[in-house]
Amino acid sequence: MEDKMEDREVIISVKNFTAAYGANVIIDNISFDVYKGEIFVILGGSGCGKSTVLKHMIGLYPPASGQIIIEGEDITAVEDEKKIGILKKIGVSYQSGALFGSMTALENIMLPMEEFTNITTDMRKLIAKMKLEIVGLKGSENKLPSELSGGMIKRVALARAMALDPEILFLDEPSAGLDPITSAELDQLIINLAKNLHITFVIVTHELASIYTIADRVIMLDKKVKKIVATGNPQYLRDNSKDPWVRQFFNREAEVQTAN
Repeated sequence: MEDKMEDREVIISVKNFTAAYGANVIIDNISFDVYKGEIFVILGGSGCGKSTVLKHMIGLYPPASGQIIIEGEDITAVEDEKKIGILKKIGVSYQSGALFGSMTALENIMLPMEEFTNITTDMRKLIAKMKLEIVGLKGSENKLPSELSGGMIKRVALARAMALDPEILFLDEPSAGLDPITSAELDQLIINLAKNLHITFVIVTHELASIYTIADRVIMLDKKVKKIVATGNPQYLRDNSKDPWVRQFFNREAEVQTAN
């Protein structure tokens, strides 16, 4: 039987959300909740709007309609100053890592603290070193991004996303471009952070191995209907969904072509 989570605290609520670029509607009137402490994954086929949803949830774009409520505050309806205060509660790690190439790992992690806090330089350095140690990169403080492997870049980006001790972390394709072993190590790091630091994760990915390993719950988007077509535990959906497309996706089966 699929696990029930409705008794848990809602930390993010997306209500009647529509995303559009001009006249082109990407996501049409979807609603979902994210529960505190869970690893929540947004998935679907290419072009379904996964990253579009994430970009709206972190405040990069306003929705065409609907609400995005983070810890009781609707980020679509507040003034810029208050919106910044709400967004300080979240951290973001982008697919490429988005590290500044001319800055060391330590300096990259210190950057959010320089922008949003008044703590001393020595304290920023201490906190940044602690974040690097948390992600398993103790001793890499002075390395430039060009000196880091792909997996290390992802970890530094994750450490930077945690610089302000956010309650929610948004990750865009964290395993993209990584070999299977490095990807599995990153998956375990995410699980450990969720368990030990009680961080809520919202992750966009299409990597099935990672999804089965880390996800407490998923929503699956379909670009044909521009809506959510499945919600729940990924193993449960794989084995029990009545939707052929959902089963096909989770079982990694090719679409059967029929002759005209």
